[in-house]
Amino acid sequence: MKNTQLLLINDMCGYGKVALSAMLPVLSHMGYRIHNLPTALVSDTLNYPKFYIHDTTEYVRQSLAIWEELGFEFDAISTGFIVTEEETRIISDFCHRRAQKGTKVFVDPIMGDNGKLYAGVPESTIGLMRHLLECADYAVPNYTEACLLADTPIAEQITPDEARALVDAVRELGAKSVVITSAVVNGTNAVIGYDHVAGEYFTIPFELIPVYFPGTGDTFSAVLVGRVMAGWSLQRATSDAMRVVAELIERNADQEDKSAGLPIEACLDVIDHE
Repeated sequence: MKNTQLLLINDMCGYGKVALSAMLPVLSHMGYRIHNLPTALVSDTLNYPKFYIHDTTEYVRQSLAIWEELGFEFDAISTGFIVTEEETRIISDFCHRRAQKGTKVFVDPIMGDNGKLYAGVPESTIGLMRHLLECADYAVPNYTEACLLADTPIAEQITPDEARALVDAVRELGAKSVVITSAVVNGTNAVIGYDHVAGEYFTIPFELIPVYFPGTGDTFSAVLVGRVMAGWSLQRATSDAMRVVAELIERNADQEDKSAGLPIEACLDVIDHE
């Protein structure tokens, strides 16, 4: 993996382990060559009562233009939180161009949760994310985001048939493989998905841990990307990403300041357990 180059496109948090701050340690530990493109500079996690977000849209525009001029290549691109509509367009266009050259594209369409868009995220973002999904090899929305993308009503729980229909609706937007987190299927918490390589649907149940840390979704995505790029099947990679996140939460459940996120660097051995 030492020659496998990954580009992570996400925000960079100064204090706390979310977004790039959570993903970089995980994928570096796995042995990948990591490059990053911060979509915003954030003072601290948004779970604190005060924070500052510095828009980096122009930095993103200039960086991608220079990188393409210099001929930089990546084996895979992973996108996360994108701050502005213009930034979304720039990144989407870049990913489309890279995908045509064979770069694998992983899209975590971070827009909302718990049945609604995040504060400050305009509804127009949904359409822009749909365009980004057109070139995605792997789409990893949560249940709320999947429903928004598929224009499907959000429910407290869904049936197995509805779960498959939702996965297919996201696939119809262009994503080859889909992983939908935070679903409730027939009363059971589950991650649902479809692996285009194996041609198989899957449902992986899990026990909800009543402890919240920001950044767990970013850690999940990092492990998923790392395992898939190492040749694991999507279902196995998803299951292992779930295991890593669960073990990290359980190990740090007594941490006093949970708003800072999980202490990733001190717990990287969890990744090695498999």
